[in-house]
Amino acid sequence: MFIFFSIGQLPHSSLGMPHSKWVLNSSASHHMPPDSLSFASMSSSPSIPVMTTDDILMPLPSVGSVVTPHLSHLNVFLIPKLTLNLAYVG
Repeated sequence: MFIFFSIGQLPHSSLGMPHSKWVLNSSASHHMPPDSLSFASMSSSPSIPVMTTDDILMPLPSVGSVVTPHLSHLNVFLIPKLTLNLAYVG
């Protein structure tokens, strides 16, 4: 199930989706935006890819925190090949 929700007034990503729009996804393992502009802080990650539900491996270059006026999340995965922001719900 996917649900769109808004987490604050942030600029649009380079992919055209507002940083404030996230898709709730119960099958995601972590929060995963595609654009580094979403992050308040980041650090390099080991070369561990993330696998999608259709068995596509996507690189995970960084892990960090996303902070908005309404919430903050730690251990967020940067996945540049995604086309939208995924928010883990479980």
